Amino acid sequence: MGKQNRLADEQSPYLRMHADNPVDWYPWGEDAFEKAHREDKPVFLSIGYSTCHWCHVMEQESFSDPEVAQLLNAAFVNIKVDREERPDIDQIYMEVCQMLTERGGWPLTIIMTPEKQPFFAATYIPKLGRSGHRGLMDLIPQIRQLWTEDRDRVLSSAQEITRILQHAKHPKAELAVNESLLQTTFAQLAGRYDATHGGFGRAPKFPSPHHLLFLLRYWKRSGKKQALDMVEHTLRQMRLGGIFDHVGYGFHRYSTDREWLLPHFEKMLYDQAMLGMAYTEAYQATGDDFYRETTREIFTFVLREMTSPEGVFYSAIDADSEGREGTYYVWTTGEIRGVLDPDLADLFLQAYHFKKDGNFAEESTGEATGANIPYLSQPVESLAEKFALSGPELASRLEAARVLLFKRRQARTKPLLDDKILTDWNGLMIAAFARAGRAFTDPVLAEHARKAADFLLEHLFDENERLLHMYRSGRTSVLGTLADYAYLTWGLIELYQVSLQTRHLKAAMELADEMIVRFWDIDAQGFYFTPDDAEPLIARQKDAYDGAYPSANSVAMYALIHLARLTGNPDYEEYALKTIDGFSGLVKEHPAGVTMLMCGLDFAIGPASEVVITGERQAKATREMLRALWTAYLPNKVILFRPTDDADDITTLAEFTRAQTTVDNHTTAYVCHDFACEQPTTSVKTMLEQLHGSS
Repeated sequence: MGKQNRLADEQSPYLRMHADNPVDWYPWGEDAFEKAHREDKPVFLSIGYSTCHWCHVMEQESFSDPEVAQLLNAAFVNIKVDREERPDIDQIYMEVCQMLTERGGWPLTIIMTPEKQPFFAATYIPKLGRSGHRGLMDLIPQIRQLWTEDRDRVLSSAQEITRILQHAKHPKAELAVNESLLQTTFAQLAGRYDATHGGFGRAPKFPSPHHLLFLLRYWKRSGKKQALDMVEHTLRQMRLGGIFDHVGYGFHRYSTDREWLLPHFEKMLYDQAMLGMAYTEAYQATGDDFYRETTREIFTFVLREMTSPEGVFYSAIDADSEGREGTYYVWTTGEIRGVLDPDLADLFLQAYHFKKDGNFAEESTGEATGANIPYLSQPVESLAEKFALSGPELASRLEAARVLLFKRRQARTKPLLDDKILTDWNGLMIAAFARAGRAFTDPVLAEHARKAADFLLEHLFDENERLLHMYRSGRTSVLGTLADYAYLTWGLIELYQVSLQTRHLKAAMELADEMIVRFWDIDAQGFYFTPDDAEPLIARQKDAYDGAYPSANSVAMYALIHLARLTGNPDYEEYALKTIDGFSGLVKEHPAGVTMLMCGLDFAIGPASEVVITGERQAKATREMLRALWTAYLPNKVILFRPTDDADDITTLAEFTRAQTTVDNHTTAYVCHDFACEQPTTSVKTMLEQLHGSS
C-alpha cells in the first residue's frame, strides 16, 4: 500500500475509502480553496456516499487509476465530500446539476472556480468515453484548455449560474388553506398510482412511505376506501416483493422495476424508519397482523445490524460486496439445495419463485445470471392450499428454511456498514420506534427510542449547546442542519407520548425554539436548510419538496403543529402555517410533492384532539386509558400526561393542564378538540366516544 492522501484522517467512512487513491484529494475546507487560488486552478468536486454503487464504480475505474489521477492532479484541486456528512454542500451543488443537466444522482461531479462558483456538472463519468458520452480522459484536458485559453467565458458562465442559484425564489400563490388542498393531493397521487403492482409511477419505483402516511390520514378524514386500498396494496406488494429481504429482513433502497422484484440492494436507515411508521399505522388502521409483523421484522433487522452498542443507529449498509452489487443477497438453486434438505428445498424454491437460470436479468445487460431474489406472490398463509399444508405448518417450515439460509448467508463477505451516526436519520428512527411502542403497547420498542434519544441529547451537542449533525468515534464540528433539528424534534415528540417524561417534551421545545431563531426566513417564510451562522456557501438553500424521505421544512411544519397542541403555545402553530405560506406556489401546483407537509396540514385543519390523562403513573386505570389511546388509529391527536404521584410536572411546559386534575381521585381523561373541551371522564369507553365523535 502506497502513501495515503489527506482523507485518511477523516471521520467519514466514504472519505476514508478514497484515502489510498493516487488522486490528491482534499476534504472540503479552506486549505483546498487557498491552494486553488494560489495555483490558479479550478476545483474538481466529487460528492458521493459510502453505499452508492456507481460511486464505487467511479472510484475503482478512475480515482484508483494512476493515469486519471495524474490528469486530475495536474488540472485541478480535488475535493471529496460525503453527502451524508455535508448535506448542505450536496444540496446546493445537486441543484446546480439539475439546473444544468436536468438530472441528478450520485456520484455528483462539479467543476468550479476557487470562489466555489460552478461551471460544469455531471453525475457518473466513465474513464473512457462511450455511447456518445465523454470520459474523464477526454474531459479533463478540455476543461483545462478552457480554463487556460477562454477564462472569461468560463467565469461569466460560473457567475451567471451562481446568480440564478442565489436569486431562486419559491413562487408565491394565493392559497386557500383548507380541505380542498387535501383532496387535490389525493387526486394527484391517485393519478400516479400503479393499480397493478402498487406504488407510484413506473420504474424505478421508490417506497415513498410519506405518501402512504398521507393516504391513511385522508382515508380517516374522508372515509374514501380507495385511499386505504392504495396503502394496503402498496404495503403488501413491497413486503412480498424482492425489495424486502426475505432472509435477513429490512427493505432495500428501491426497486429497479415496476413489480418490486429487483432491488437496488443498499439498505438505508431512513427507509427502515419511514416504512416502519407506515406499516405501524396500517396496523392501527386495519388491525391486520401482517403489518405489525412486517414492522417487527424491520426492527429486528435494524437492531441486529444497524444499531450501535450505545443504542443509536448507523446510517446504511452497502449494496456491494466482493466487488459486485447484490452478491450478498442472491442465491442459485444449487446453493439452496446445498443448505436445505430436499423436501424443504423444494418447498422454499417453489414458494419463493426460484428458477434454474435465475429469476431476474442483469439490469445493464438484460442477461440472466443464474441468481435468484426470493419473493412471494401472495402471503404465506394464502399458499397453504397449494402445498397441501395448513397455514401455520407452511409458515413454520418456511421459517425453518429462512433461519438456515440466514445462518449460511452470515458466512458470506458482508457489505460495508456505514457506521456514521446521523442526527436527522436517528430522529426518524426514534419516531418510528416510539410510534410502534405505542401502537403495539410494547415497552421494549419504546425503550429503544428512549435510549437513542438520550444518547443524542447527551453527545450530539457542542460546548455551546449547539446541535451537531454527525457522530463517529467522537464529535464532529459540523453544525446541525434544519433536518437535524426538525427530525429530532419529531422523534422527541413521538417519544414523549410514550415515555410520558417531560424532559423529552422540553428537549423538543428547546430544539424547536432554536430552529426558529437560527433557520427561519423572516422575509419569505419557511426555514433555510443551514443556520444563520453556518459556513458561508454560494447560496443559502430552502426546500420543501419531499424526496426519498420527507423534506426538512415538511417535518418542521409537522412537528411545530404538534408542539402547538401539546403546549398550548400558538406561536408554534403560527410558524407552522407560515411555512406552508412560504411554499404556497409549490403547494398549490403540486401538493403531492409535499405529502408530509399535507400530513401536517391535515392536523392543522382538524378535527384534531388534545388528550390529557391525569392520575397515578403506575395505576391500572392510567395504563388502561393510555393503552386505549395508543392503539386506536387517531392520527390527529396528541397525548399529555399529568402525574399525581411524582414531581414530573407537565404544567411548567403546558400551562393549560394546571386545572386538569383527577375526578374523585380516579384517573381522569380530558378530551379537547377544535378549542373546546368535553366533560372530564374516568371511563375509557366515554373517552374513546368523545375522541371518535370528533374524528
